[in-house]
Amino acid sequence: MQVLVVSCYELGRQPLALASSLAALEKAGFQPAALDVSVEKLDPQALQRARLIAISVPMHTALRLGVRVAGRVRELNPEAHIAFFGLYATLNAQHLLERHGDAVIESPEALVELARALDEGRAPQPVVSRPREAPLPSRAALPALERYAGLEVCDGGPRLVASVEASRGCKHLCRHCPVVPVYRGKFVAVPREMVLADVEQQVSRGAEHVSFVDPDFLNGPTHALKIARELNARWPALTFDATIKIEHLLQHRELLPELAKCGLLFITSAVESLNDRVLGALSKGHTAADVPVALQLVRDAGIELRPTLLPYTPWTAPGDLPALFEFAIDHDLVDAIDPVQYTLRLLIPPGSAILDGDEPRPWLRSFAPEAFGWSWEHEDPRVDALWRESAALLQARAGADARETFTALYQLAARGPRRALPARRKAPRLTEPWFC
Repeated sequence: MQVLVVSCYELGRQPLALASSLAALEKAGFQPAALDVSVEKLDPQALQRARLIAISVPMHTALRLGVRVAGRVRELNPEAHIAFFGLYATLNAQHLLERHGDAVIESPEALVELARALDEGRAPQPVVSRPREAPLPSRAALPALERYAGLEVCDGGPRLVASVEASRGCKHLCRHCPVVPVYRGKFVAVPREMVLADVEQQVSRGAEHVSFVDPDFLNGPTHALKIARELNARWPALTFDATIKIEHLLQHRELLPELAKCGLLFITSAVESLNDRVLGALSKGHTAADVPVALQLVRDAGIELRPTLLPYTPWTAPGDLPALFEFAIDHDLVDAIDPVQYTLRLLIPPGSAILDGDEPRPWLRSFAPEAFGWSWEHEDPRVDALWRESAALLQARAGADARETFTALYQLAARGPRRALPARRKAPRLTEPWFC
C-alpha cells in the first residue's frame, strides 16, 4: 500500500515531524513517499498514487495549508484515506473529521497502526506512544538542507541548519500556548543518543548549526546541559539556538555561561508583553521587570536574546504598543526582533486554557471552525484598528528592509514623537521569521 506523508510548514526548518513519521513507517516495512509543500510543489501524481495520505499540521499556519492539501486530494483521489497529525490536528480534531479528513492521529506509532489496518482491511486499534522506542528520524527522502532556513551571522553567508528536539511537551501551563491543551504540563525527554544521532546525520549533510525545536530547552536542564556538552565535544565548531522561557533564564542563570561555551548562539524567548496584567492573564511566569534582568544575564554570558511578542490580546492597553518599540530601542533589540512580532494577535484554538475557568470574557465572540479558533474583539476599538493597520502595512512591505519596516510600524503605534534608533547591528538569526 502506498503511503504519502505531507509536511506543510515547520518554521522554515527541515520538518522533524515528517522525518519521524517516515522512520516509523519504514521500520514497520512500508515504503512511504514524502512531500514538503513549504519548499516543493504539490505533486498531483503523488496524491493520486497514495492510498493513505498523512498531513502534518504542528502549527496554525501548517493547518491552514494542510486543509488545502486535503481539498486537492479529494479532487484528485477521492478514495484516498486522509489523516491529519500534529499539535493542531489534535486541537481541531472534531472539525477536521467533519470537513477535511478521515482520521486524526497523535503519534508516529498511531500512523503505523492506521497504515497496517488499511492494508489489512480492518479497523485501527488504539496504540500508546513510546518515545524511547522511536526510531531515528529518517531524512534521506527529505529536501536538502539548502532548501530551508539558514543561519545568518556577522561573518560570512548563511549556514545550513539542522532541526532536532531534545524533549516533547512542556511542564508549564501558559494559558495561550497550544502545547498546554495537549500535554497538560507533561514533557518527555528524547534519549540523548537519539538526539545526537539525528544531529550527526544532518551534520554529515552539511549542517553547521542546530536549532532545537523544543517548546522549552530547559524543561529538563540536566538533560539539556548534557546534550550541549556532548555537541561541543563531538563537533566543537557547531553552534546552536534554543527556545527558553524568561522564567527559566532567571532560574538557571548559572547554566548560561557554560551553554555559551558549548556553542549557544542565541535564545528565542517568549517575552510577549511588558504589561503585567497581560502576563498574568497568560500565566507566563514572569513580570515585565524580569525581562531586562534576563536580557542582561543572557548578554553577560555572550548570547543573543531574540524576544517573541504577542502585542494584541484582550488585555492589551493602548500604551502597551508603542512601549514595545521603545523597549526595543532602549535595549538595542531593534535588529533582534523580526517586524512580524509587532503585529501578532492572540489565537484561541479549541481547548485553549484561555477558556478555562468561569472568569468574565466580554471580549470573546464566536467559535469559527474554518479559522480554527475563537474570534475576539478588544474593548477599545483603537487597539483592533491598529492591529489591522499594522498587519496590512507588514503585508505591503513583505521583503522590505526590516529596520525601515520597524520604523513604519513604530510610527503607526506611536502617533507622535519617536525616539531615534540605535546604530544598526547584525544579530545572529535564522532567515525565516518566527511565526505560528
